[in-house]
Amino acid sequence: MELTLENYLAWIQDFAQKIADKKDYLSDLDSKIGDGDHGNNMARGLKAVSEALATKPADLTSALKVTAMALISKVGGAAGPLYGTAFLEMAKLSSKTVDLSELITAAAAGLQKRGGAQAGDKTMVDVWLPVRDNLKNSQLTSEKIEQAVNSTKQMEAKKGRASYLGERSVGHLDPGAVSSGYLFESMLQTGVIK
Repeated sequence: MELTLENYLAWIQDFAQKIADKKDYLSDLDSKIGDGDHGNNMARGLKAVSEALATKPADLTSALKVTAMALISKVGGAAGPLYGTAFLEMAKLSSKTVDLSELITAAAAGLQKRGGAQAGDKTMVDVWLPVRDNLKNSQLTSEKIEQAVNSTKQMEAKKGRASYLGERSVGHLDPGAVSSGYLFESMLQTGVIK
């Protein structure tokens, strides 16, 4: 499973469209356990990503870097630096390997280092780690992505704004986990994984 510039651009374009379509839903989820702006922030960030990638980058590393910088500068809250870090880690590694599994492994490690979240903390990490593991075994499916996203519903938030709610965060999906689910759904749907 190699990530190429072409399949990366198709993947991110599809992700940007999903976020644009679901921004109200994401913000609604965030209003229950956060500050209610995840959808709008992500939509603004991905619009910036799309604009930055419109003049086709020279190579995959440049495309990943451009994505990271647009997300860091345009997405507010914790999501911008977290998503940005994930894409930056992929950019760094992509000059050595374009193996998708290795790139996602590096991205997930960067996310954990940046945000300090572990599995079970009710964050986007709860989607990235199962995706990483399933990619390693070549077993990633839409069902497994959905399962990872839905697993956050019964968790108590240990990180981020939702952690202030304690037990009241149980029963709500984590917005970052949901947007990460869209990222990986797009990866599957655009044929990055054959």
